[in-house]
Amino acid sequence: MESIDILAIGAHPDDAEIGAGGTLLRCAALGYRTAILDMTRGELGTRGTPEERAKESADAAAVLGLAWRGTVDLGDGHVRDTTESRQALVRVYRELRPKVILTHYWEEPHPDHIATAHLARNCVYLAGLAKYEAADGLERFRPSCVAHFNLPRWVAPSFVVDVSEWYESKEAALFCHRSQLHDPDRDEPETALTGTDFAERLRNRSRHYGTLIAAEHGEPFLVREALAVDDPVRTLGRPMNLFY
Repeated sequence: MESIDILAIGAHPDDAEIGAGGTLLRCAALGYRTAILDMTRGELGTRGTPEERAKESADAAAVLGLAWRGTVDLGDGHVRDTTESRQALVRVYRELRPKVILTHYWEEPHPDHIATAHLARNCVYLAGLAKYEAADGLERFRPSCVAHFNLPRWVAPSFVVDVSEWYESKEAALFCHRSQLHDPDRDEPETALTGTDFAERLRNRSRHYGTLIAAEHGEPFLVREALAVDDPVRTLGRPMNLFY
């Protein structure tokens, strides 16, 4: 399989769309090969069935223009940093060979999100070890960077991606996950995503991060490591949205 440039890893179907959908769209428009890995099928979700969610994920992948989407199916509510989980994710890294990993922030209410964040980071190192065994005889490979999305409001991002041009398409991809959103015809319990104001709340959040970079919409990310800058003028020369 041809290698992937950027891989977004979400614990459940729709997580990557919420946290990094606009960034994936922007990268695809720039000619990069993009992908999403879902760690579970979302079978414990309050609404929808695994079959519905699989169809919705495929529809969203088409909107996002992904080169690949898959799942390692670790079990919704049971994502853990175990030997078996590590081996499964190392196989994905070695097969897809992504340069950049996007995944959850490591402090979130959902334990699957927390475990996914730690797994994604730990497996970056393990995938580069020649003697770490992951079946299928795949050659070792180590992604270059892990960036975390869905930051809590008190965490300052390392960088914000301008997704203004792609926000409507991000929203369209998210709306493919119909079972998880507001639908008065579904007789299922309500969740944080089913409120009629969910789309507007998400839009307002992206507007907030957009203001930090003088853009209409932005997606924030945090990296733990120092970022190497090859062209400081190109990186830092964009006009800032100053409030003073």
